[in-house]
Amino acid sequence: MPKTATPPTTSKKPVHSIRLSANEVAIWANPNDAGVIYYNATFSRTYKDGEEFKNADSFGRDDLLVVAKLADLAHTWMCEQIAKDRAGA
Repeated sequence: MPKTATPPTTSKKPVHSIRLSANEVAIWANPNDAGVIYYNATFSRTYKDGEEFKNADSFGRDDLLVVAKLADLAHTWMCEQIAKDRAGA
């Protein structure tokens, strides 16, 4: 069975991001067919490998409270944005 080509990924960017230290939350807007926007969050950690900076999605003990704070800040931003979205509709 022949393999099909993977479609190219889009260069979609987050609508908002928050960084604390080496940890970051990116917030993404995902509209549905009805035009309602849902927000999702992804978390990452930046680290240096030699001279190169890389990202990871795993977190150590010392990162977890920072990730919790980022989740709190992302939740607040999303709630405020949803209220703005509804007021503008």
